[in-house]
Amino acid sequence: MSQYNMIASTDEVTVVSEYVSMFKVRPDSYQSEADLESEFIKLLTTQGYEYLTIRNEDALVSNLRKQLELLNGLIFSDDEWDRFFIECIANTNEGIVEKTKKVQEDYVQLLKRDDGSTKNIYLIDKRNIHNNRLQVINQYEEFGGAHGTRYDVTVLVNGLPLVHIELKRRGVAIREAFNQINRYQRDSFLASSGLFEYVQIFIISNGTHTKYYSNTTRSAHIKEHNNSQRRKSKRTSNSFEFTSFWADASNRTIPDLMDFTKTFFAKHTLLNILTKYCVFTSEELLLVMRPYQIAATERILSRIRIATNYKKTGSVEAGGYIWHTTGSGKTLTSFKTAQLASALPDIDKVIFVVDRKDLDYQSMKEYDRFEKGAANGNTSTRVLHRQLENRNEKGNPHEYKIIVTTIQKLDIFVRKNKQHEIYKKHVVLIFDECHRSQFGEMHRAIT
Repeated sequence: MSQYNMIASTDEVTVVSEYVSMFKVRPDSYQSEADLESEFIKLLTTQGYEYLTIRNEDALVSNLRKQLELLNGLIFSDDEWDRFFIECIANTNEGIVEKTKKVQEDYVQLLKRDDGSTKNIYLIDKRNIHNNRLQVINQYEEFGGAHGTRYDVTVLVNGLPLVHIELKRRGVAIREAFNQINRYQRDSFLASSGLFEYVQIFIISNGTHTKYYSNTTRSAHIKEHNNSQRRKSKRTSNSFEFTSFWADASNRTIPDLMDFTKTFFAKHTLLNILTKYCVFTSEELLLVMRPYQIAATERILSRIRIATNYKKTGSVEAGGYIWHTTGSGKTLTSFKTAQLASALPDIDKVIFVVDRKDLDYQSMKEYDRFEKGAANGNTSTRVLHRQLENRNEKGNPHEYKIIVTTIQKLDIFVRKNKQHEIYKKHVVLIFDECHRSQFGEMHRAIT
């Protein structure tokens, strides 16, 4: 039997390189909402989603229990489930911010077992994304809010409603779907056990145009003095300006709902977006990256992996550039790239290099906005030296995975330390504004 050595392995790309529509025949200008919904769900099921007829909260909670048991390989006793559900999932003192944090950061919760032991329970598996089960429900009825409500379509991930889709018939303005979701957020998502406050991404479509956006609602929590003492969220309005079209890697938009479904709702794409390409900021806002940002990030990570596997590090083949226009979210792209690159097993450090002293502080503020303490800035070359050697202010061991510094400080470090252990390490250098920083003696010395 032949033996093969793995050269490189990678997850499937999130943004399709080029998309050519498979749907040659489009409906007339009129297509009822019910027909559009039926067509949409049918396409999801052909892509591996399980369709469920769940119409009320009892059935939703029952399915959630079953899905978490499957994901975690255990069976809850009734008492264990009641405790876990009340304390960890539907805690009445928690609102949209806490629930978003559970999906994005605290997705491992602690179960108190009947025998007194504890066990980690995953709400979502972020390491092996295909361990997560995707289901789709429609026409779910919520009677606990200010008004009785029936939602269009919801995607469940391990039983939790993480993606909600609001549809309008072809010919109706897409903004109507957006306004409908705002009403749900105000009146009904927080009703009953508040499970719909776990929604991370909204999709709005009239069939012809389809857009997505994150649940970016700012929340100021207030205590309601009623029987449940449920903490509710006083919200400011989302802005329609933050909705985005999906696109392929060449940034050609994919507006039609069926084409959008074939690409955005491909299982690996949706799970990658939920587990890797959402950012819950230190200001408690949820951001979902745009397709060109995701494509740029994945191309950089691919170049790092290929350069490592083919021993091209330190050469031109191990580098590249990403060109984003002003205001297109370059800092978020660089932050997510640095974050994901620093988590690669072969990478020792990621150094984010800026070419002006005032940008050093600004970049730190931007990185801190995305994740407090994710990056470590330095006020002097001496501090940079210490961080590169993984020593804190007192000289004790401390790992600095992402460092923000200026090209001037890095140049001084290189010139004063011709021989240093860092040159034997695997380091990723990300240059901000490379059209200004990639020329001259300083860059040549660093290279």
